[in-house]
Amino acid sequence: MTPLAHELHQKILAALPGAVVTVHDPDGAHLSAEVAAPQFADLSRLAQHKLVYAALGEAMRERVHALQLVTRAL
Repeated sequence: MTPLAHELHQKILAALPGAVVTVHDPDGAHLSAEVAAPQFADLSRLAQHKLVYAALGEAMRERVHALQLVTRAL
């Protein structure tokens, strides 16, 4: 896991306790994440993604060009 992928993983876990998070960064440029969290229950996919983006905060604005994101409720 690259340092950036590890950072994103930790930020998501801190914001969404109990989540199952997998972050992939195979080449340092194409990030993807899969997040399953109990906090996503009864939320639309858009609302789920907003929670993840909020967790990533400044990293999304400053260090991540794009993130492929898959979310689901636990």
